Amino acid sequence: MTVKLSKDVVAPEEVGVDRRLLDLFLARCQLDVDSGLLPSVQVAAARAGRLVAFETYGDATNDRKYILQSVGRNLVAAAVWKLLGDGVLRTDERVAEVIPEFGTNGKEVVTLEHVLTHTAGFPFAPLRYPTMLSRPGRLEAMARWRLDWEPGSRLQFHLTAAAWVIAELVERRTGLTFAEFVRDEINDPLGLGFVLPLAADRFEDVLAVPTEIDRTSDEQEVDPWGPWYLNDAEVLAAGEPSHSIVADAADVALLGQALLHSDLWSRETVADATRPWVTARPWGAQLYGGSPEELNVGLFVVVSGEAGGAMFSPRTGSPGTFGHRGAPAQLGFTDPGTGTSFAYLTNGYPMTGYDYSLPGMSRTITLQSMGNDLVSTPPISA
Repeated sequence: MTVKLSKDVVAPEEVGVDRRLLDLFLARCQLDVDSGLLPSVQVAAARAGRLVAFETYGDATNDRKYILQSVGRNLVAAAVWKLLGDGVLRTDERVAEVIPEFGTNGKEVVTLEHVLTHTAGFPFAPLRYPTMLSRPGRLEAMARWRLDWEPGSRLQFHLTAAAWVIAELVERRTGLTFAEFVRDEINDPLGLGFVLPLAADRFEDVLAVPTEIDRTSDEQEVDPWGPWYLNDAEVLAAGEPSHSIVADAADVALLGQALLHSDLWSRETVADATRPWVTARPWGAQLYGGSPEELNVGLFVVVSGEAGGAMFSPRTGSPGTFGHRGAPAQLGFTDPGTGTSFAYLTNGYPMTGYDYSLPGMSRTITLQSMGNDLVSTPPISA
């Protein structure tokens, strides 16, 4: 039986979380707000299906939600894992067998595994607003997409294209749009508050709206092709399936707990999905996820593994830690070894959309490792 999750916070000792480690993590989360660098930060941590922290610092409150950007891939992954566990999808099936319109320009060989591991070969395939608003428009765009390299030969983050393919696969196999599937199969059974899409007229009322943190003159403009493109109520409402998801930090942390404990997911499927399927240095510019550090990729999540880049995942806890970071410096990870999960969200965006400054990278590395280090006993290997 699936039990609805609660956003009530319990004492950390009740679920085996070390209060001293939790307090250190929360203090570090608050530091950049107190210093004036970030307008707001929202953070949550959980274990054994219960929240041990849900705090918002700065000019927002716990009732505000944040644009998840790439942290939303955790929810997309959860939807796919449910269908894999139910036998509705298979990692080895070719996308074109389910979406015939996709099977053009050499894409006939692309499998679901390729899409989920960012090795499909079309990392920058375009699907822009307002084309994304209509299903025929999306399918026509997919038919035009071409491969940049042979599927399976390279790891490079597929920024939005992969999620659009996944959404269409979900609709073909279930008869539900991706948003309906999330609502009916994940949100409602678990009592979570993920929103996709967020109606344009709710933008200001619901969100901690993205705010510039490094503008030095009025002549500066934000990068329109980066994460800032979602700082438009109409574009966000178009509902790109991963980055446009809106939620609070508690939703992200509790989803991690559900993946560990809820009977909505097969334990075997989750374990298989969160092992390293691909280990490689991601191609591309740093601004879009390229790095000289090796990255461990599971099925649409990043996995810590025995070794890997500190920018991509926590280096504390167990090797089985999985999740995702996202622009501008947001985090959502779950550790099956210790049973903890945490989320860190902010609406403070650099002009480029991604915080690759030295202080920003230091913050990311520090916070994801502190957030994944909340249990004082040694972690179970996972």
